[in-house]
Amino acid sequence: MRFMMLMIPEGYAAAAPDAVQTLDPERVKAMMKFNEDLQKAGVLLALDGLHPPATGARVSFKGGKASVKDGPFAEAKEVLGGYWMIQVKSRDEAIAWASRCPGADNEIIEVRQVQEFADYTPEVQQAAAGFDEMLAQSAHRPKQ
Repeated sequence: MRFMMLMIPEGYAAAAPDAVQTLDPERVKAMMKFNEDLQKAGVLLALDGLHPPATGARVSFKGGKASVKDGPFAEAKEVLGGYWMIQVKSRDEAIAWASRCPGADNEIIEVRQVQEFADYTPEVQQAAAGFDEMLAQSAHRPKQ
């Protein structure tokens, strides 16, 4: 089972574009230790931090037409600061890993199971014919 652990830092929605420049090296060391533990356990598939919303864009599709809005996003209450993709045996194991993270008082980790192709009905799988093969060929996804 694959899970995403989504880091949601409180206040990141209003972070300055250069917020990554102000990271505390001691916090980074603690997070690296956690990341190494995930890797050594063989459960880590991917991880990345995300730049603040001030540097991002949102694309919406009202009326079938794409519309772009540059960040920051005033209506955002919670935003992602980064993620881990892990492969474990259960939801409980994913939660246990998230609980080991050296998160700060202002951080929350949301744990979400990734939908696998086999989770869909046969009709949906047929409509998405080739999807599983396309993902298997992706550089960022392990073959199943």
